[in-house]
Amino acid sequence: MQPKMTKRQFLQSIGAVSGVAAMYRSMNALGMASPVAAGTTQFQLTPGTGNGTRVAILGAGVSGLVAAYELSKAGYDCTVLEATDRAGGRNLTARSGDVIEEEDSRQWVDFDAEDHLYANLGPARLPYHHTTILGYCREFGVDLEVFTNDNRAAFFHNQDRFDGPVAARQVMTDTRGYIAELLAKAVNRNALDSELTGEDKELILNLLRRYGDLDPDDLYVGSSRGGHLGPHVHAGLAPGEVNDPLDLSQLLRSDFWQYKLHFSQFLDQNPTLLQPVGGMDAIVAAFTERVEPLIVYGSVVDEIRNTPDGVRIVFHTSHDSPDTTRAVAAVYGTYRGIIRALEADYAICTIPAPVLRDIPNDFSPATQSAIASIEFTNAVKIGFQAQRRFWEEDHAIYGGISWTDQDITQIWYPPYGYHRDKGIVVGAYIWDPEPGLRYSEMTPSDRLQAAIAEGELIHPGYGDEMESGVSRAWSKVRFQRGGWPQSYKPPARLTRPDGRIYFAGDQLSALPGWQEGAALAAHAAVAAIDERVRMGG
Repeated sequence: MQPKMTKRQFLQSIGAVSGVAAMYRSMNALGMASPVAAGTTQFQLTPGTGNGTRVAILGAGVSGLVAAYELSKAGYDCTVLEATDRAGGRNLTARSGDVIEEEDSRQWVDFDAEDHLYANLGPARLPYHHTTILGYCREFGVDLEVFTNDNRAAFFHNQDRFDGPVAARQVMTDTRGYIAELLAKAVNRNALDSELTGEDKELILNLLRRYGDLDPDDLYVGSSRGGHLGPHVHAGLAPGEVNDPLDLSQLLRSDFWQYKLHFSQFLDQNPTLLQPVGGMDAIVAAFTERVEPLIVYGSVVDEIRNTPDGVRIVFHTSHDSPDTTRAVAAVYGTYRGIIRALEADYAICTIPAPVLRDIPNDFSPATQSAIASIEFTNAVKIGFQAQRRFWEEDHAIYGGISWTDQDITQIWYPPYGYHRDKGIVVGAYIWDPEPGLRYSEMTPSDRLQAAIAEGELIHPGYGDEMESGVSRAWSKVRFQRGGWPQSYKPPARLTRPDGRIYFAGDQLSALPGWQEGAALAAHAAVAAIDERVRMGG
C-alpha cells in the first residue's frame, strides 16, 4: 500500500515543481496560510513565526521594502542592504534641490519649491485592480487622487499625417464612425459569414448607429462627439457645425490605431488609475517609516554565496567612519577595512537582473542562465517645469497624455495643481529600444534640448514655456541598468530558490515595471521562506 502524502510533503512537491507562488496559493486553499483581516493588503504571516530567523534582503526597492515589512512583523530578524543612499529603487520623485545621478552625470533639480512641482521619474500610476499596493496605501494612510490617463482633449501626432497634431476626441470619434459604417454596410448586404435573424440584424444595426453616430442612411458624415468648428469645442449658444471627418486613408496610414487608440483598453491602463498625493515616493516614505532601522544604506553587494546552513553576503560600504565600521562589524560579523560579510539563514535578492548577473555568486548554471536571459528596457523620462499651464489655458487639457511618433513618444499633463501658476510636464516617456538608446546616450542637457525640439511640433512655442528640466535614463543608473524587464513571462527557474537564496522584484512577475508586481513577488518569496521555516528549514 502506497503511503499517504502529508500536507507539508504535498506543498514541498508543489514548491519544487511550480515555484513559491503556486505553493502559497495551495497553502491558502488548504487553509494553512494566515487569515486575512478585512481592509488589509490581503497578506499576513502569523506573528512570531520567524523566531529570530535571520534574513538578508538585497535591495531596498519596493519589493525589498515589502519583504522587510512583512517578515519583520512575523518576528524575522531582517537586514536590508541597499547600494544607494535612498530607498525606493525605481520609485523616484524629483523635487526642488534633489540631485539625480547617473553613471556619467549629475543633475540638480531646480524646480520651484512648491508642493505640486515634482516629477515622478519612475512609476507614476496605480491601476484600480492593483489591490496589493493599494492595500498598503490604505494600511499606511497614503492619500490618493485620480491619475488622468486618457484625455480626449490631448493630441495624437504623426509627423507624416494631418499637417500637425489632431485632438484625440476627433481621432477616436472618426475611427469609430468609419468602423460602424463599414459594418453597417456589411450587415445591410447580408455579407457576414453567419446570417443574422431579422431581429438580431435590426439590433446590431441600431448598435452600430449609436456606436458610430451614423446618419439615417447608415453613413458616417461626422459627429458632434469630435467637437465643433469655431472658437469653442462645444456648440455654444446655438447648434454649431461639427468638424469634418478626418480622411480615412490618412487614419489608416497613421500609427494611431496600432496601440495608441486602444491604450486605455489595456487592463493595466484602464480607468480608474490613482496616484499618491504629492508624489509616488509617498509609498516609499510610508514603508521606510516602518523599516528604516533595518536598512544599511550605501552597501554594495560584492558576493552572494550559499553556505551549508545559510547564506553569506559580502559587501562594502562608503560609510567607513570608525564608529560606523565598529557598529556594522558588531552586527554583521567579520570585516576587513570597509569590506564586510553578512551571515544569515536566508536571503531574498531583489537586485535587478542586469546588475545581478555581474555579481560573483555560486548559483547553479540554470539560475545563472535564467538571470542572464532577462533584458531590461532603455526607459527614459523627462520632466519640465513650465512657467504657465499653457495646456490648460490654451487647449483645456486637464491631465492625460498626448502621443507622437517622435522619439519622446508621450507628453503627460499633470492631473493635479489645476489652475495654479506653474506645472510639471512629463516631456518624454520613452520605452522602445532604439529611441530609448538614443536618448540614454545623450548628455542630460542634450536630452532636454531634443525633447523640447520634438515637443514644438505638438505645442508651437513649447520651448519658450519651459523654465527648467530634469531627465532620468534608467539604463544609465549604476544599480538599475534599465527600466523594467521586456518580457511579461519571468523565468520559471527564478520563482524557485537557489539553495537558501530566493528572488523577488517585478522582474519575477507578470507585471514588469509595476509596483504591484514587485509586491506580489515579495509576498511569494516571503511566504516560501516562512513555510520552509515552519517545516524546520
